[in-house]
Amino acid sequence: MKFVFSTIFILFISVWSFAQKGSDGVDTSKEQSSVEKYGFQNLFVNREFNTALPYDGQIHPQAWGFIQDYLDRYQKNLSKMKSWGLPYFTLIENVLMQYNLPHELKYLAVIESGLNTNATSWVGARGPWQFMPGTARDYGLMVSSWMDERTDYFRSTHAAAKYLTSLYSDLNDWLLVIAAYNGGPGRVYSAIKKSGSRDFWKLQYYLPEESRNHVKKFIATHYIMEGKGGITTMVNDGKQPKVNEFAPEKLDSNITVQEVAGKFNSVVMAKNLVMDLYYFNQLNPRFDEVLSGNNVFTLRLPKDKMAIFNANRYNILNESVQLLMRFYGEEGMKDVYPKVSDLPELKKKPVKKKS
Repeated sequence: MKFVFSTIFILFISVWSFAQKGSDGVDTSKEQSSVEKYGFQNLFVNREFNTALPYDGQIHPQAWGFIQDYLDRYQKNLSKMKSWGLPYFTLIENVLMQYNLPHELKYLAVIESGLNTNATSWVGARGPWQFMPGTARDYGLMVSSWMDERTDYFRSTHAAAKYLTSLYSDLNDWLLVIAAYNGGPGRVYSAIKKSGSRDFWKLQYYLPEESRNHVKKFIATHYIMEGKGGITTMVNDGKQPKVNEFAPEKLDSNITVQEVAGKFNSVVMAKNLVMDLYYFNQLNPRFDEVLSGNNVFTLRLPKDKMAIFNANRYNILNESVQLLMRFYGEEGMKDVYPKVSDLPELKKKPVKKKS
């Protein structure tokens, strides 16, 4: 039976894959990458998932072999995870949104660790994203005998987002990214060279068995979690929202705006203001990205939260800077505090010369 499943998947190409070649053999990666980076639309027969139609009828028929086998073994546990894992999915999705990554990548943490922050593999990978020590350090995590930030959900998710972004910039194909995340990019490049193709379904048998099955586990987990309108899906229309868009209707009478500058951090802000992080990011899309570039940001907060911010802004700024210093070190944090001349509320108005 397992042989039949494998055989089905050999045929599972074209529409279902994230290959970068069009049917005419022309490289279409530049045209497709911006679309595919916002979601895994090619999981479906049609280009986009239609919420008005049954999920089962839209999944590509050649996917059913492996999915059915995976359903039989893991559906019960994964269905329970939809409920108890929701806080973890929310945290992960908030971070992925900051890096402009598809929200579906949260399921990578499911197949890596089962969302277990203390998961440890026999080869030494650890944490929800199963980082090896070297890779963890490369992406800003502290790994020592007295501290291991691979088990820190927030920090390790940011590191995973950076790593996934790096892999995608090289491979331009999400199935290959997932294979590389498991077995390393070197093995994927070797498989590309040996097969003469960048299509996962054509090169899969040049990959280690664990890596190719890792991709299929991701596909099946996506189906179990998002099929039939899974509650883990925060964006149910199949499209990833653009993080730089702000809906004017969110600016109700209770919301006030104020320009700010400095290396404030969204997580530190939400914690000190006692706000839900997802709501804070809804009101303030691209908050971390804009302020990291020494720019001025138009902060949007409920009136009572803005009052708390103004009363504690320098304590919040200091805590934000301390957090960032743990990521980048002192050398990478020059000019973190805004110059007086850059503070919107303290900018000096030009003095007109008397004629």
